[in-house]
Amino acid sequence: MGNTFSAKSIADYLKSERRSLDNETVCGYLEKLEKAYLLHRCSRYDLQGKEILKTQEKFYLADTALRYSVLGYDVDSAASSLENIVYLELCRRGYTVYVGKSSNGEIDFAAVRQNEKIYVQVTQEFRSEKTEKREYERLLEIRDNYPKYVLTTDEFAGGNYEGIKTMHVADFLLSTEY
Repeated sequence: MGNTFSAKSIADYLKSERRSLDNETVCGYLEKLEKAYLLHRCSRYDLQGKEILKTQEKFYLADTALRYSVLGYDVDSAASSLENIVYLELCRRGYTVYVGKSSNGEIDFAAVRQNEKIYVQVTQEFRSEKTEKREYERLLEIRDNYPKYVLTTDEFAGGNYEGIKTMHVADFLLSTEY
């Protein structure tokens, strides 16, 4: 959920588990899960080249409870569930959502709706300066004037860092600003 991958990596994993499956079969299953509205495909978008990439897309669950019903609760899955929830909300609000590829990494979401665009980074908490630096630097390298957000569950999240708005994820989800 929310991790980039390829059909080949899934097929290779299943082969290591002694199951015979090729890339085409994996792609077929993913398409069927999409058509059944269980998964959403989120394509990658090259922010420098301004084009949609054909590899390393992400998939998000249509309902985050599906993960818990199959795998049970895991404290380490909270961050990816949070990202999944933000993805679903952006889609619900009419955005076409992409994973942004920058020269130094990935922007969680580049969301486009008509003439609007926003960039969103989601992190569970700023546990270290390294995490904080990583989240902001990726957004700072985007040289346009569209709104940029870093969403977190930190209790006192809020403020502005060089034009990037930091918000508690609940405030972002409840906001009517965008």
